[in-house]
Amino acid sequence: MKKSFTQLAYKDLNDFVYGSCPNPVTTKSGLVIGGGTIYPELNFTLPGMNIDENSVKDAYKIYADIINGALKRAHELYAPGVVLELETLVNFTENPKWGIEVNRIILDIMKEYADKYGLKTALRATLNDTREMSRPPVMRSGKYWDGMIEAFEGCARDGADFLSIESTGGKELHDDALVNAEIKQVIFSLGVLAARDMEFLWGHLVDIADRNNCYAAGDSSCGFANTAMVLAERGFIPKSFAAVVRVATASRALVAYEMGAVGPSKDCEYAGPYIKAITGTPISAEGKSAACAHFSPVGNISAAVADLWSNESVQQVKLLSDYAPIVSMEQLIYDCRLMNEATKQGMNVQFRDLLVESDSPLDVHAYVLRPDFVFDISKELVKEQNPFLRTKLAAQLAVEGLKKGIADGKVSADKRDNKYLDIMARELDEIPEDPMEFYNDIKEDLDESKYLPGEYLIGEATSV
Repeated sequence: MKKSFTQLAYKDLNDFVYGSCPNPVTTKSGLVIGGGTIYPELNFTLPGMNIDENSVKDAYKIYADIINGALKRAHELYAPGVVLELETLVNFTENPKWGIEVNRIILDIMKEYADKYGLKTALRATLNDTREMSRPPVMRSGKYWDGMIEAFEGCARDGADFLSIESTGGKELHDDALVNAEIKQVIFSLGVLAARDMEFLWGHLVDIADRNNCYAAGDSSCGFANTAMVLAERGFIPKSFAAVVRVATASRALVAYEMGAVGPSKDCEYAGPYIKAITGTPISAEGKSAACAHFSPVGNISAAVADLWSNESVQQVKLLSDYAPIVSMEQLIYDCRLMNEATKQGMNVQFRDLLVESDSPLDVHAYVLRPDFVFDISKELVKEQNPFLRTKLAAQLAVEGLKKGIADGKVSADKRDNKYLDIMARELDEIPEDPMEFYNDIKEDLDESKYLPGEYLIGEATSV
């Protein structure tokens, strides 16, 4: 049954902190995510190598080495618990038996460390959205869909605690919208295409999780808002445009929770604070400790309300001290140790605010992650249940909030950013309330060779 969120999960901003949330989840090992302690979540991947039938056993061994090394270091540093995230490479989702085998290898090593040392661990299985491998993407059937679902079923059945994905519905049009800084096409891609796909996809993932005693955790807007953030950091699009896209993705992300996801959200879902404020579910986040994967202007503030603290992803390559995943595990543990100590001493709100103030005045992308900014926008988003209208509203509120923050001298921005805020305000006001009317308005601007309208039920009655 689809859920509705009509009010914030919090009454007091001072309760909106890292490590704690109104609706924590408890793993098979007894880790309580969002129960007062922030835990590290290690994300890892293989070094550059070709994967085929002949080399896959070598890959299995590398995965085993990664997990053994990381959990050994976690035990040595007295970690109270850790979460591991298996983000499969495309080959391991396209060939489900490979991904399921890696999932099983990790679970076996986790059990070994639990039996030997009492180390509490949990596993997030994040499968690739391979549907985009067909061009234009086929979203609801076919070999890529079948393989992905088979991989999710196997990982859940064997004992993964959390199921996640970086889904790509709507990305085939959103990519061009980003490059051209076209906010109307962004709203169509996120509020119509992506939202409809999220409802379809997460209905299946929640069902798989429920049948296999695990949690449907959450999605990621990595292919949407993180792409925008990186493009802005490189100067290709205005930072203000990327920041508004970030807030707009919150509506898309919320659909997973309306369908029954319970968290923790994906680390690269930087709109996680909006999800936490609205649903009260735990979130994972990444920032400065994810510099091994990509740079960002939100190194500290992204930890402000996190319940898991992640490194994004790191390859199994040798550094001076040891292999990179072991190094990331140590860095995450020390970050979490400091944050948990602040909580023990009753200083978690002050520590949260230090994380916020160290970043938010310097970049509009950081500013939209301020807890007070998140609260103000989220209070309005819960008044709108239609994902399309909610996406438009999120973008409008972000534009208004950024313009006010800049005018009040609370965040720095250049002339280009200010100009684009004005452009977006005008274009957002032109978007009609009806999604099909909107589609007809912009249809000529869409490259229909890149997507299949029927895969998103364009022209059919839906709840979106």
